[in-house]
Amino acid sequence: MLESVGVPVESGGGHSSPEPSRPTLICFSHLRWNFVFQRPQHLMSRFARDMTVVFWEEPIEVGRKETAHLKVRQAEGHPSVRVVVPHLPEGMPEDAREATLKRLLDAYQAGLSRPLVAWYYTPMMLPFSRDLDASITVFDAMDELSKFKFAPERLLDLEQELIDKADLVFTGGSSLYEAKKDRHHSVHCFPSSVDRTHFAKARASHFDPADQEDLPHPRLGFYGVIDERFDIELLARMAEMRPDWSFVMVGPVVKISDEDLPRRHNIHYLGGKTYEQLPAYLSGWDVALMPFAMNESTQFISPTKTPEYLAGGKPVVSTPIKDVVRHYGQLQGVEIANDAESFVAACEKALQMAKSAGDWLAEADLMLSATSWDTVQARMSGLITEALGLHTRADTPALLVAAE
Repeated sequence: MLESVGVPVESGGGHSSPEPSRPTLICFSHLRWNFVFQRPQHLMSRFARDMTVVFWEEPIEVGRKETAHLKVRQAEGHPSVRVVVPHLPEGMPEDAREATLKRLLDAYQAGLSRPLVAWYYTPMMLPFSRDLDASITVFDAMDELSKFKFAPERLLDLEQELIDKADLVFTGGSSLYEAKKDRHHSVHCFPSSVDRTHFAKARASHFDPADQEDLPHPRLGFYGVIDERFDIELLARMAEMRPDWSFVMVGPVVKISDEDLPRRHNIHYLGGKTYEQLPAYLSGWDVALMPFAMNESTQFISPTKTPEYLAGGKPVVSTPIKDVVRHYGQLQGVEIANDAESFVAACEKALQMAKSAGDWLAEADLMLSATSWDTVQARMSGLITEALGLHTRADTPALLVAAE
């Protein structure tokens, strides 16, 4: 274990000191780096081309008699991303936890190169970081967390404090932008995008993954987190209506009891997979599904899956999520349905569509050509550079804008 300015830091990668010429971005995230590769990972891995990125995760509890410490590791495949995980003794009162986290953060950030950008995905990390000596603060609102199951009571108050503190507010979709645009002077809509090259691999023939290869066609698949946003009743009803269809569910189950998941002979839960594995699974499907529940937890979502499925060459059937209807509902390759009967009918239409790479696919490709995660990150970087210019001396090195 290494001692870093008086705070125990366990390092998993033998990190050297930050390069003085590189700015630092410290990202406070409620999602762990190795959970599901989504918006935070896409953006932070791209910012890491020109900055040192510190990805600060939620604490993990250790034994009551252990000393609070940080574990720091290099993100696999991303040498300029450091994943920092606080380890706190179990049973600590909330005020003691926040005081300890503040001490760990204060000590750790003292060795980071400047300028420093503080980037938040969750307001719940503000209590221990509000005094961080950052040049600018960014709030990237990727979800309306207050609408999620088990949301903390003080989340809304802390979100308002974060919005008041932030120099820039980004939103993960149009609905979130509309909800927040009047709460800050600099709110910018950045819907989640797609790595077209990665998901285009699904258009080539693949050897089916071992846990999928024996499943009969037609296959209708979903990948992502299976939580309160997922309509399990819709899935159960469709499986009953079409017993000859295979429903392939790829992803971790969170905040839903395993006993509550529908169990049918044609519903197959394959568990979580890596981002690199997703095109191989997608390649073996006939239709891609987005059976989201229509409840308050999905009111503001803008699913990344829509462009990913299309980039993989698969027609999509979704419930009427507002941002999906708004941005993709006009495409031939995207069907919208709001109950089991209409969803099954839409899937039957999509199955016919999947048999030929017709106009629907060319139309989808044309739309997808206008965006990428590189473009999103570059536009964000430009706004950050501009904001830094207002807070730092003219001779401060500007952030380099990543080119697509």
